[in-house]
Amino acid sequence: MELLNRYQIKNLELKNKIVLPPMDMYSSDDQGYVKNSHLYHYVSRAIGGVGLIIVEATAITLAGRITDNCLGIWSDEHVNSLKEIVDECHQYGAKVGIQINHAGRKCTATSLGTDKIYAPSPLAFNSSYRLPEELAKTEIQSIIKEFGAAAKRADQAGYDLLEIHGAHGYLISEFLSPLTNKRSDEYGGSLENRTRFLKEVLAEVKKNWTEEKPISLRVSAYDYLPEGMQPEDMVKIINQVKGDIDIVHVSSGGVAEAPIKAFPGYQVPLSEVIKKGCDMPTITVGLITESIQVEEILKNKRADLVAIGRGLFRNPYWVNQVAYDNKIDDHEYPEFYQEAYKLRR
Repeated sequence: MELLNRYQIKNLELKNKIVLPPMDMYSSDDQGYVKNSHLYHYVSRAIGGVGLIIVEATAITLAGRITDNCLGIWSDEHVNSLKEIVDECHQYGAKVGIQINHAGRKCTATSLGTDKIYAPSPLAFNSSYRLPEELAKTEIQSIIKEFGAAAKRADQAGYDLLEIHGAHGYLISEFLSPLTNKRSDEYGGSLENRTRFLKEVLAEVKKNWTEEKPISLRVSAYDYLPEGMQPEDMVKIINQVKGDIDIVHVSSGGVAEAPIKAFPGYQVPLSEVIKKGCDMPTITVGLITESIQVEEILKNKRADLVAIGRGLFRNPYWVNQVAYDNKIDDHEYPEFYQEAYKLRR
């Protein structure tokens, strides 16, 4: 099966092409530390056969959290507990990435010591969110440095891949989209100017991340609004930064409230657009649950890796089950489950 074949990107070899995407658990405390629930969650998917696990959006700063219960990577004190996830998952053959993020105007955390949140422009996500302050240039530079520091900590913790969260209406995404970036300086206006923040983040990240290890960029390729980001715009953006990234994790939406007709594989065409338009490997995601669907995506080269979110939440052993159902003799089942996975004759 194509989904069980190995995949190489830079120095990273994955044992198969299935990815656990970074889906937020909101299970930390207001200090951002890894809890037992995180270990149970991620390690069980490693035991279940997932090739690449990407740890949920992890905040680069207190004000960059989505909620008070998001994981953090803004302090050196976070490194050891984040390393636990890597070490435990590695025991079962999974590789581990981490997504680093600043929530921007979608920060709902209340344990900041202040009500202030920040964004490219002073526009609230909706009436239930706080009104952000427009970032000054000095504050932009400070956040860029915080992305770099977070990358260094992720590297120290032993992560195999670093994902920059540029999707779903969080800070980088807010700079990219014309819906949320109304600036008149060099960080706003033209598409090239709106890409400047991302370029500078990536440049800083690369100074602090081992060169041989891959960098993923998660994007919202479509805002689902006529005046917002269109897939062809995202192609242009990625082509500006493709020298600083190794794979694109293609998602959509989240920048502004918009009607989205979701169905199994609804984001796969966006992956195709990015893959072909940028000549870049992609990860696709979006209500994909069946192995036959994954096979179609991979064999038709619509994406290079396939992320399964809710399906792996419901069944952490999805990969092992697919191998068992298809009588794959050379699949590496966990040693302590060998008896359960003896193939039917």
